[in-house]
Amino acid sequence: MTGRAGRLRLEGFAFVGPFLFLYLFLLIYPLLRGFRLSFHRADLFGARTFVGLENYARLAADPIFHQSLLNTFKLALMIVPPLTVLALLLALALNRATRGAAFLRGVFFSSSVLSVTIVTLIWRFILAPDAGLVAEAAEALGREPIPFLSHPDLTIPALAITTIWWSIGLPMMLFLAGLQQIPEDIYEAAALDRASRWTTFRRLTLPSLRRTLLLVVMLQTAAQLQLFGQAQLLTAGGPSGASRPVVLYIFEVSFGRWELGYAAAAAEVLFALILAVTLVQYWTTGRRDA
Repeated sequence: MTGRAGRLRLEGFAFVGPFLFLYLFLLIYPLLRGFRLSFHRADLFGARTFVGLENYARLAADPIFHQSLLNTFKLALMIVPPLTVLALLLALALNRATRGAAFLRGVFFSSSVLSVTIVTLIWRFILAPDAGLVAEAAEALGREPIPFLSHPDLTIPALAITTIWWSIGLPMMLFLAGLQQIPEDIYEAAALDRASRWTTFRRLTLPSLRRTLLLVVMLQTAAQLQLFGQAQLLTAGGPSGASRPVVLYIFEVSFGRWELGYAAAAAEVLFALILAVTLVQYWTTGRRDA
């Protein structure tokens, strides 16, 4: 029996071994190396000098880093709640076994497979103040074009709209998968009790989707706190850093100023923030469920 149990254990390790190796090599090892690098003054040519906590002290006093942090949280707040609500509404509307619903599911999911370059080109064509679709429509109505990509108060909403359009496919499919796991008999019982649609949604559907809702919120929060490509390609972080998120700041510091140690410290701070926000979301929801 012991020999059989040992073989089963080895077979299990053989299945998970490749994933664990890649996970450790591609995620954990770079994380540890970055944490070590954050205590050094380093450049792209390999020169390193140990400086202890100096990089973290600089970050604490860096107003540009503070602005990028604020921009990052603004983007997350503007993206995650509307994205979650819209994805849930789409899933409820398209949770039907019809050809039309299947076609629309494919249409809404199709944006998710586009690269960030294609997405930003599409939305630059829409939002550009000189020849964009919105500008042409405004001029046709006799109004001034709206500078979505250059006004400090409009760049972050423009990035949020772009990201919601791009990202809505995956959470919609997750909600659809959750809806299809709900037993039909509970809806039949609700119909027999003459429960309204709102009551059915609030008392049956939403509690059944609680875990899926938590998964969507956690995934999207972690993803949007790492937003990079849209800001780099659509607004370049401008004007005056008004739309520069933390990851773009890290990119500029590391490859523009060649301060790899300082950039690594900023990356570690961002990692700690993402971990803290995710754990708080999970802990709060888990406590409420208990």
